[in-house]
Amino acid sequence: MIGTKYALTGTTKLAFDDAVARVREELKAEGFGVLCEIDVQATLKAKLDVDSERYLILGACNPPLAHRALQAEPDIGVLLPCNVVVYERDGETHVSAVDAERMLSIVGRDDLAPIAAEVRARLGAVVERVLGA
Repeated sequence: MIGTKYALTGTTKLAFDDAVARVREELKAEGFGVLCEIDVQATLKAKLDVDSERYLILGACNPPLAHRALQAEPDIGVLLPCNVVVYERDGETHVSAVDAERMLSIVGRDDLAPIAAEVRARLGAVVERVLGA
């Protein structure tokens, strides 16, 4: 797994559909539910008539952690849910999750740091397990 300025990311040997299923399983194991999903490929085709590789955004939420964050900072909802993406590029399947520590650092609230660290650890575990599958 590679950490970028904003994401935890890597390439898996799993096929796209298998990676999506595995991401869902691993999110559940870490206490996350998928609140929404966006099929970017279908949207681009429908709206722009553009053909593209498969790209799915899963909006994940861990209710206890989200509740704690919202209690500390009600406007934090603009940064929720935590996105996890599965996409294809050049025949490879990639999995990325938002780096919650970096994302929440823009808020400038030290009391959110432990929550962000826990979200990062859990999403990092999801990505690691999918990449290792």
